[in-house]
Order: sequence, then C-alpha cells, then structure tokens
Amino acid sequence: MLMWQLFGIIGIAFLILEMFTPSMFFLNFALASFICVPIAIYVHNVFTLVLIFSVLSFVSFIFLRPILIKKFNKSQETGINSKYIDKVVKTDSEITDSNGVINIYGERWEARSDDGSVIPAGVNVRIVRNESIIMYVKKIDD
Repeated sequence: MLMWQLFGIIGIAFLILEMFTPSMFFLNFALASFICVPIAIYVHNVFTLVLIFSVLSFVSFIFLRPILIKKFNKSQETGINSKYIDKVVKTDSEITDSNGVINIYGERWEARSDDGSVIPAGVNVRIVRNESIIMYVKKIDD
C-alpha cells in the first residue's frame, strides 16, 4: 500500500471518529492526514511524512480548533435567558433582598433585589438574572 493511500484511509477514519464524538478533536488529525496525501505522492520517506503529519496536527489543534469551536458551538439563548433577562418591567410590590413580586408577560414572578437595596412598588426595574423561580432585578435610574 502506498503512503498517500494510507494517509487517505487514516483521514477518513479520523472523520468517522469525529462524527461519533463531535468535539472538534479528531477533525484536526483528519485535516492533517488529507494535507499529507498530496505530499506523500512526492515524498516517500516515512519519517518525514510522520513529522509533517505531527506538525500539521499540532498547528491545526492550536490554531484551527478554537476557531471551529467558536463557530459551531454558538449556544443559542433559549428559555429564561432569551425571554426574560434584560427586560424592563414594573414592580408589583416593594422588592427587597428577601421578597417582592414582578409581573412579566402576564406571569407573576417572585423577585429579589440584586444589590440588596429596597425598590418601591410601581417603578421600572431590569431583570438581571434568575435562580430557579426567582428573578433578580435592579432599579433603573430615571
């Protein structure tokens, strides 16, 4: 078997591994293998090819993997984060660090002051985070 064929088979094997473990890890080795295929047609020294494969794998892992992870693993905001966080609402009752109520989208939520201050009823607040069923809010300076 020729070396270029071997690198092609190794590249396909790494692609298959990447499909089963989508971690952007084996993709670096597959890319290095496929780059080594045309090089192996002209270079017949096994040590040189393994060295080129190793260097390409390392470079791909260091530089390409972070870019691929950032591009493909963009977490889409869903649920609480996209629907409630950073929204402005009026307080239904006085909000302290231990009790209070807000109303958003026709839903009644327990609310707490994020910074521990007392927020009077009827003022605008911004939802900054949530923990379970409690929304933490900050008063908006008018």
